[in-house]
Amino acid sequence: MTAEHSTGSARELNAAAMRAMAAGDFATARVMLRQALASNGNDVALWLNLAGCLRVQGDIAGAMTAVEQALRVSPRSFMALLMKGSLLERQGQVRQAARIYRPAIGLTPPESQLDAATLQALRHARQVSDRYADELAEFIGHRIGPAREKGSSAEAVRINAFIDLATGRKRNFRQEPTDFFYPGLPALEFHEREDFPWLRGLEAATAAIREELLQVLRDDFRDFVPYVAYPDGVPIDQWAELNHSRRWGALHLLLYGERVEQNCSRCPRTMEVLAQLPQPQVPQRSPAAMFSALQPKTRIPPHTGVANTRLVVHLPLIVPEGCGFRVGNQTRPWREGQAWVFDDTIEHEAWNDSAEPRIIMICDIWNPRLSPVERELISSAITAIDAFNDASPTADL
Repeated sequence: MTAEHSTGSARELNAAAMRAMAAGDFATARVMLRQALASNGNDVALWLNLAGCLRVQGDIAGAMTAVEQALRVSPRSFMALLMKGSLLERQGQVRQAARIYRPAIGLTPPESQLDAATLQALRHARQVSDRYADELAEFIGHRIGPAREKGSSAEAVRINAFIDLATGRKRNFRQEPTDFFYPGLPALEFHEREDFPWLRGLEAATAAIREELLQVLRDDFRDFVPYVAYPDGVPIDQWAELNHSRRWGALHLLLYGERVEQNCSRCPRTMEVLAQLPQPQVPQRSPAAMFSALQPKTRIPPHTGVANTRLVVHLPLIVPEGCGFRVGNQTRPWREGQAWVFDDTIEHEAWNDSAEPRIIMICDIWNPRLSPVERELISSAITAIDAFNDASPTADL
């Protein structure tokens, strides 16, 4: 480690101290580093170099003092937090070390920027942090005892998620819509089936919907279009690999609130089923419905959707082994004919590791916690925004 921000004699002293440490002369290095700090006491790297020197000499208390000085200057220093955790472990304070490692892990820079020793220390920190979280969760479980199983299945899911979040075993995912956030709506990864009494009817129509899909597939994927289709000059970030690619294709039935007649005419039963769902009515935006085809060995990267005023429905139709879907902390396999409803403004991703295409039907619905008045006003507000900007919406991801 070097003192990137040292200047003049402080920089020279630090360089000389590094040479002395490399030669095994830690006593001389310590003196030089203290001299450098006397003229530049706000240099985090100097404090960490001193801490490392003192640690090698067995002065753990002195090393901890130096690390605390580094954190005084930069409380979010990844290296300082990592070293503090290591020093706490040396003192036998493993639980305290784990609690320091946790924020350090959250501040980890790209691993390509880390040297081998730091990578090894980081891996160790993750192991200590994970072990602490598991032990804490087990301790909580023993304390709560049978009371943990009281209440409904939804309550059990929430208390288990609460414990996982409180212990750091899982990350706290939030709604992060790209465009429209409506306050007061709960951030639920997958919604409970009982909130959607029409799900059974949708699932009952699976065979008819799949039959229409198979008729479409007699022409292979000729009428499927790339789902990701950004124009040139737009920052596409994680979508670069899939942009204009048929590896993730869509046969649109309802697009930007309008029927795609050439596709709808081939799927009359599917359209009858969709007409029974509480889909959003937002001019030039919703409703939306499509058959989504993910080709073999293809992954849809983590992303979030446009608005939390809607939810997304998946009806799996053709699902080979090796396909999966994650929303926030929950990962589920698709099962043909078993629908679910999820909040796409929470980070989600999908993959097909099989050798066959995976095809599901996707459509949007109003968030059921919105009143009729709210739905009308939301639709009017979004339409007004589009009119003011004189812009047509782009594909909802």
